[in-house]
Amino acid sequence: MFFIDTIDTAGLGNRSYLAGGAATAVVVDPPRDIDRVLAAAAARGVRVSHVVETHVHNDYVTGGPELARITGAAYLVPAAARVAFARTPVTDGDVVNVDDGVTLRAMATPGHTPHHTSYVLEDRGEVVAVFTGGSLLIGSVGRPDLVEPRPTERLARAQHASVRRLAAELPDETPVLPTHGFGSFCSSSRSEGGASTIGKEKAGNDALVKDVDSFVTALLAGLEDVPAYYAHMGPANAEGPAPVDLTAPRTADAADIAERLAAGEWVVDLRNRIAFAEGHVAGSFNFEADGQLATYLAWLIPWGKPVTLLAESPEQLATAQRELARVGIDRPAAAATGTVQDWLPDGHAPRSFPRATFADLAAQHPGPDVVLDVRRDSERATGWIAGSVHIPIHHLHRRLADVPAGRVWVHCAGGMRAAIAASLLDAAGRDVVAVDASFDTATDAGLPVTTGADA
Repeated sequence: MFFIDTIDTAGLGNRSYLAGGAATAVVVDPPRDIDRVLAAAAARGVRVSHVVETHVHNDYVTGGPELARITGAAYLVPAAARVAFARTPVTDGDVVNVDDGVTLRAMATPGHTPHHTSYVLEDRGEVVAVFTGGSLLIGSVGRPDLVEPRPTERLARAQHASVRRLAAELPDETPVLPTHGFGSFCSSSRSEGGASTIGKEKAGNDALVKDVDSFVTALLAGLEDVPAYYAHMGPANAEGPAPVDLTAPRTADAADIAERLAAGEWVVDLRNRIAFAEGHVAGSFNFEADGQLATYLAWLIPWGKPVTLLAESPEQLATAQRELARVGIDRPAAAATGTVQDWLPDGHAPRSFPRATFADLAAQHPGPDVVLDVRRDSERATGWIAGSVHIPIHHLHRRLADVPAGRVWVHCAGGMRAAIAASLLDAAGRDVVAVDASFDTATDAGLPVTTGADA
């Protein structure tokens, strides 16, 4: 009998898979921190015989080369992928034996990348699942614009054809097991749900219900900004990433933290946004450990800038370090654990700023204060507070000078990104209020929410 285990990397919106039989297994799209994969294989009592990539990833650093080296597994990578390391090239129709009666068959599914390959898992000749990587996602498809701008439309058309090939050649009951689409920015649109089948996708996936021209037009129109760190992931994966190093970083004391801030380095406070607002080291930034830490810190930080992490506990620090390593921020320059008082030189008081609700904002609106919306363009398009300034969070660190003078009430859709933005503004010396509430409550609070249609 076959098995399939999911290895979830929730912070990046990705999944990897361990699948096989009684003795041996294959790993599909392994994460950088391969100890999780090895633990899953040990729990099953199986040997990893094959490691496969659906494509050269643009959103995280793969653990494939190191996992293959440690386990002695064959490392299967699409033949057309340009990589600088030795691997077993895979082409359309190739079949590998994973375990007794369990096989994996390659299906060329270009679109997300030119070389993208899906893998069909079969047990004694019966299709039991398909690993679709960044091709067919749950209710969506992988975006086709991550390689470079020029082939985007061609890849979008290829994506349509690839998804239709999967739907035509596989039984309706086949489980669809994508790598992306659970919050990943590799998805061309928001994916809903955690499980699907070929049959379910036939009923509602745009690639399967729209003709190619309509699909491509809608897909290209919906593409938003690519996280800045993606530019570094593809080259790192093509070169062959180094093994991950999760040993503890150098310990920073209060004087060291102050020196690093003075030198222009990034000091990142991992505590929750309530604790940060109540008191923090002046000049530090707040990226919550429980939020999408890796995505937003890697998106905003100038690549290669030294970063010092401030955490409540060694456990919180270790988790954050692991998440950052997945996107190539391998070694924090330093770190400290404890409370804000531990991180401040003697005689220095913590900074703070207020938090508020949309009702609090409505009580003073309209007024002389600035309302700053840091949501993405697509979120803003559904409605915004009349008179608000719009700077998406991933642009704000470069556009602080564009924020008008005055007290700034900053909001997003739920509070996490507003907290990041508030910390950036606070570090720049601005008078800021973090609106920590769902934007869905803005209208009920009495704020004038408008759309382009209302203008």
